[in-house]
Amino acid sequence: MTERPAQRTPNRQLAALIAEAGFSNAGLARRVDQLGLEHGLDLRYDKTSVTRWLRGQQPRGTTPALIAEVFTRRLGRRLTAQDLGLDACAPVYAGLEFAATPEEAVDIVSGLWRKDSGSHAELRKIAFTPAGLVVPSRDWLIGRPDDKVARGEPPARVPAQGRPGVPRQRGHVERGPGQKVTGGDIAALRSVGELFRSLDDQYGGGHARQALVRYLEHECEPMLRGTYGEQTGRRLFAAAADLTRLAGWTSYDIAAHGLAQRYFVQALRLSQAAGDRAYGSYVLVTMSRQAVYLGHGREAVQLARVAQQGVGTNAPPVVQALLHAVEARGHGVLGEVRACTASLVRAERALEAARPGDEVPHWARFFDEAQLADEFGHCHRDLQQFRAAAQHAERSLQLRAPAYARSRLFCRVVLASARLGLGELDQACALGAEAAGAAAEMRSVRAIEYVRDFERRLEPYKDAAPVRGYRDKVAALG
Repeated sequence: MTERPAQRTPNRQLAALIAEAGFSNAGLARRVDQLGLEHGLDLRYDKTSVTRWLRGQQPRGTTPALIAEVFTRRLGRRLTAQDLGLDACAPVYAGLEFAATPEEAVDIVSGLWRKDSGSHAELRKIAFTPAGLVVPSRDWLIGRPDDKVARGEPPARVPAQGRPGVPRQRGHVERGPGQKVTGGDIAALRSVGELFRSLDDQYGGGHARQALVRYLEHECEPMLRGTYGEQTGRRLFAAAADLTRLAGWTSYDIAAHGLAQRYFVQALRLSQAAGDRAYGSYVLVTMSRQAVYLGHGREAVQLARVAQQGVGTNAPPVVQALLHAVEARGHGVLGEVRACTASLVRAERALEAARPGDEVPHWARFFDEAQLADEFGHCHRDLQQFRAAAQHAERSLQLRAPAYARSRLFCRVVLASARLGLGELDQACALGAEAAGAAAEMRSVRAIEYVRDFERRLEPYKDAAPVRGYRDKVAALG
């Protein structure tokens, strides 16, 4: 006797929401496909697919969360897969949402930390999504400030053993839910940020990235879910934004580009909860740099301009210089000589307007004459203006402190490429070999890719003696 297939129950929740949204079956399928494309997925659903969902069939993979996001955007309220009568999943786009409230922002970013600190290797393979830049940057620009971030006293009978599901670590002090956050806690977050930033600058993002993510999960998340007043809460969100941006930056450096993008989006949202508009502009600048690196010049320019618009003209001159320099990098990638030059001039004038006594945010202090010369060098290289690129790259290397080892490596590759463009093959290969040696000492995919880009430029000269010598030196690095 054969078994009859199980009867499916019609999905009345989904049917009601389709009616409320005013979707046709084909219209819903089309929107799910479009959202899938934003996240690098080729789904190809149609009206028949939606009919099956209404009859009770459960779509697989990330689709339930994509459907929920379609309805969230349409109806203006957050909906989950369960709200639609669908099975939940771990969507690949999770983290690109710009949360409606600080509480929701904490839920989203802490979910990222937990997944990233575990064995979820697929999280580090998610592709970068240019279309995923639009909504967060727009929401940051036009969004209203959060009225309240303070959290009240903890509920009675809070268990002392810490959060379930988080393994105890030797030497780790569990911070129970609702514990009062102090100024010392926030100072510790800031100190940890400086430590990890220094490690990243010298040894690459892969050196201590996982330790940073675990710190965020085990120390920062309990603080965000703790008890704090309004002023302390703003400072806490600011520190969390800074560490989350750094987690994104180190992810970017190891070529986990989709994950980095998600960290940047969440850092942007946390900066809004902090009420720190200027830091939000810095996060957008970071997103713009990633877009430049991946060749998305138009998006890079747009992000830099949103950052400029978001802070207005009241930001310190050093911050203004940074914003204009990053816009120039986007124009350089696009080959837009006039626009690139105009942005560089604005950056140069802004930095010249800075005075020794000016108050400069801690995150902008790196932007000095050495950094500006570096930006000029990159732009002129991209525009194939090799003599100017060499001059600015040499100046940057003269001024840049040794602690910025990775930045010096990048600039040395720019100088090597410029020398090659000028026909100075011996000097180019000598500089390239120095950069390759430095890259071998780092855990930085970007550093390796800079060297590989230089090697691609060497291809037309592959039989020349200096190039053979370069290859021998690189091979000896092992």
